[in-house]
Amino acid sequence: MAEMQEVKPAQRATKAKEEEEASEGNKKMKRSAFSWLRERKVRELVRDKRRLVEVPYTATLAHTVNAFVANRISAVPVAAPPGHWIGAGGSMILESDRATGAVRKHYIGMVTMLDVLAHIAAAGDDEDGQESDRRRDDDTAAGQQSELDRRMAVAVSTVIGHSLEGLSLWTLNPNTSLLDCMETFSKGVHRALVPVESQMNHAIAVELVEASPGYKMLTQMDVLSFLREQSQQVKDILSHGVTELGAASETIFAVSKNARVIDIIKTMRAAGLSAVPVVDRPLSDDQILQEGKGKRVIETFSATDLGECPIDLLRSWLGLTVTEFKGRLRTRARVDGRAGEETRKGVIACGPEARLVDVMEMAVSNHVHRVWVVEGDGMLKGLVSITDMLRVIRDSNGKLTLFDHLPFPYLLRYVCEESNTNISGVDVDLQFLDMQLL
Repeated sequence: MAEMQEVKPAQRATKAKEEEEASEGNKKMKRSAFSWLRERKVRELVRDKRRLVEVPYTATLAHTVNAFVANRISAVPVAAPPGHWIGAGGSMILESDRATGAVRKHYIGMVTMLDVLAHIAAAGDDEDGQESDRRRDDDTAAGQQSELDRRMAVAVSTVIGHSLEGLSLWTLNPNTSLLDCMETFSKGVHRALVPVESQMNHAIAVELVEASPGYKMLTQMDVLSFLREQSQQVKDILSHGVTELGAASETIFAVSKNARVIDIIKTMRAAGLSAVPVVDRPLSDDQILQEGKGKRVIETFSATDLGECPIDLLRSWLGLTVTEFKGRLRTRARVDGRAGEETRKGVIACGPEARLVDVMEMAVSNHVHRVWVVEGDGMLKGLVSITDMLRVIRDSNGKLTLFDHLPFPYLLRYVCEESNTNISGVDVDLQFLDMQLL
C-alpha cells in the first residue's frame, strides 16, 4: 500500500504533464488554423470561377429558367440600366466600363429557383370570382399549358424579393479574409458578388455599394469546397463530431409524403425554406409543415428540383403529391438515359456522432446544402446546414484562439473595456496601458 501511495503522485504528475502538453499542442494547431483563415483571401476562391451568369431585367421567367438549367445554378443576378432602379436592400452594385469608368449596369436583385416556383404555384391566388373558378376547373392540357405560358411570360424583375434571399444583394471585397467571409456566410448570406476590381480601399466583409468592370459569384458551397480541399489546415476542428460542435440543429420542419407540391412550395416560400425533408407520415389537420424530429425521412424536396422537371410539364405536375413528383422525375431521367444528381442521390444523411469532415464531404460531393441527422431506421434527429458548418469552423478557431493569439497588453485592454476599467475592484489606468501598446 505504501508503494502504491508513493506511485500515485508521480502518476498524477505525469498525467498532468501529458494533458498540459496536449493542451498546448491543441492551442498551437488552433492558432495555426486561425492564422491560415486570416491569411486566405476571397480573391483566391474566385480566381478560377467562370464569368458571372446574369439575366436582364426584361428577361421572361422562361428565359431565366433556361439560364438556371443550362448553367446548373439555382440563383441569378438581375441587371438593369443605371439610374432607374433601387437595388434590393438599398444596394447600389454597378458594373462600369474598364476604360472610361462609365456605369453600364445596375444589379437590382437576385432571383432564385424558389422565387420562380412560388410564382408559378401562386396561379389563381391573384384572381377572383368566376375567372378564378374557371381557371381552376380547366383541367385540360391546353388550359394548363396556357396558364403556365402566361405565368412564365412575365418579366423577371417582377418576382425579385418573392423569397427572403431576394430581399438583399451583397458584395464581398476581394481582399476580405476567408475568416471574415465565413462570418458573413455563417449569418445566412448564401452568395455574394465579388468585384474583379474593387473601388473600395478597405476590406470590409460585405458591401451594399460597389462599382467594378465585372463580378464573379461566390457561394457558401464554394467556401465549403475550398475548405474540403484544404482540410489539413483545419483538421483539428474537422475531426470532431457535428453534435459535439453544436453544428446539428434539432429544430427541423418536414412535410408529409402525401402533401401536394404546389402547397409545399407556397409553404417553403412563406417560411423561407429552400429544402425540406419528406417524412413517412400522413397529413395532419391540413398543416403542410410539421415537426420532423422522430419521423422517418424518405425523400428530400428542394427548389433545385425545378431543374430536373421539364418546363412544359411543370404546371401539370404541381398538383401531384411530393412522392409522385419525385417518382416521375426519376422515371423521366431513366427514359432520357440520364441520371440527374437530384434524382439519383436519395436522402443524404449522417448519424449524430458523424465527424464534421465526413458531413462536409457528403454535402460537397452530393452538392446539397443540408445533411439530415438520423437515428435508427432513418428517424430524423436534426440537420446540419452549410451555414452551420461554416459557423462552427469559424467560431471554433476564432473563439478558442483569439485570446491565446493576443499579446497580454491587448488582452488586458479588451478585458478593461468589457469590465468598465475595473477588475476585482482595482482601477486600471487605460492611458498608461495604451502607451504600452505603441
